[in-house]
Amino acid sequence: MAVHSKHPASAPPEPPVRENTGHLMLRGWCIFVLFMSLSGTAWVNAFGQTAATVITIAGGVLSAVLWIVLRPPVQWRRLPWFVVAYVAWATLSLTWSAWPGTTALTLLLLWITTLQALFIGSVLTWRELVRAAASALKWVVALSFVFELWVWVFIRGPIMPGWIIEKADDPIEYWSRGNLFEWDKRIQGIMGNANLLAPVALLAIIVFGIRLASGAPRRTFLWIWIGLSAFLFVRAGSATAYLTAAAVVVVLVTVLLMRTATKPGERTKYYVAYVVVGVGGLLALWLTRDLIFSSLGRSADLTGREGIWEEVLARTGERPWTGWGFATPWVTADPAFDIRIIDHGQLVMQAHNMWVDVSMQLGIIGVVLLALLYLAFVWRAWFFAIDRPRWDLRADRPYSPLTLLPTLVGAILLVQGLAESSPLLLWGWLFLVMLGSKIKQSPHVGVGPAEETAAIERGEAVARDEPGGREPGTTAATADRRPRASGRGA
Repeated sequence: MAVHSKHPASAPPEPPVRENTGHLMLRGWCIFVLFMSLSGTAWVNAFGQTAATVITIAGGVLSAVLWIVLRPPVQWRRLPWFVVAYVAWATLSLTWSAWPGTTALTLLLLWITTLQALFIGSVLTWRELVRAAASALKWVVALSFVFELWVWVFIRGPIMPGWIIEKADDPIEYWSRGNLFEWDKRIQGIMGNANLLAPVALLAIIVFGIRLASGAPRRTFLWIWIGLSAFLFVRAGSATAYLTAAAVVVVLVTVLLMRTATKPGERTKYYVAYVVVGVGGLLALWLTRDLIFSSLGRSADLTGREGIWEEVLARTGERPWTGWGFATPWVTADPAFDIRIIDHGQLVMQAHNMWVDVSMQLGIIGVVLLALLYLAFVWRAWFFAIDRPRWDLRADRPYSPLTLLPTLVGAILLVQGLAESSPLLLWGWLFLVMLGSKIKQSPHVGVGPAEETAAIERGEAVARDEPGGREPGTTAATADRRPRASGRGA
């Protein structure tokens, strides 16, 4: 007969530690903020400019209140100071702006986006940040597909913003053209713009792929999400996004090769190959641009972008150092905003190149500040991805797939910024600031005050969703204090 021992060899069973309701609501709010930035113009198309503005401002106020109440650990000396400098210079431009109304309105959007980026980076750990980004991207991808399917099934034709069904003077005005299963035509998703949908779909493929590599659960569904994102990416038909995807592949392959280096100086050959491929690719693109863009259904001048750049640079030459005043995006409804460039019968709302755009708005000083910001971000993101995690004498900790995200996002933003100004606002600016500040605050996944304090407060005691994760039953803080067997991951 079995007898229950009074001296068990192991601890009595306990229920699993679960996240409290407050934390679940906080993470849900962060997912909503990320969804707002990723969906972009969908809010204006669906609810109008006024409603979108109210939601954006209210969201910024709520995040500020939550930040004050929660008081997450922030190392103030490690703030992204180039971001602060750029935002400060943009704010200062209000004193000399030729269009103060536009500058004030767009500055509000810049401040709110920057606040939201810093807030999310401070209240979520690296693992939670990637999970939240994946959840937000699922909403964008799913709603884009469902919206296009609804238009194709029930409308049977194009639809205008505001759910209005009428014929437009130019197809560029349509929210959706009802082309979901017309394979020779482009789709636009909930953003109403194929050039906005494509990079978000590419970002979704990257994030879902990182989740797969991290050993996340429900892998079959992740493959389905990757397939749906790839479908939207291809159907968006953005030539710039195709080039961006090629750049992302080059960066990813180089990072993975760098991680195989085991001896000092072994990375040199990979750096040389990376430079050769990069410079050679750019040279080949320039020499064969007529053939490449014609095969993609685009003109060699990037669908009229060269003409836009010439006009914007002409304005830059009139105020080369300080620019005309911050205006991201352009508010063409403001009478004081006198840049009137017509493309496809519509007023252009950006310079279609973030560097040209910033030169017109904030002058050479603004371009230098933005270049320093990107240089600092790319530098930190690169070594965050290729260096083995190490903060003590151990040199055998495994790489984390999560560290790939910042450098791949940097590749998207830099290439996209050559033909679009979108990296200066919405998800482009939010991810740049959020990931840049997160690297400075938490240079190691799961290690440091910003990571451990949040994990302890949330009762994080589940197995990590990546190879080499901590054992079940240990928190972020206690795991590092426990003895480890040789080769065990951090």
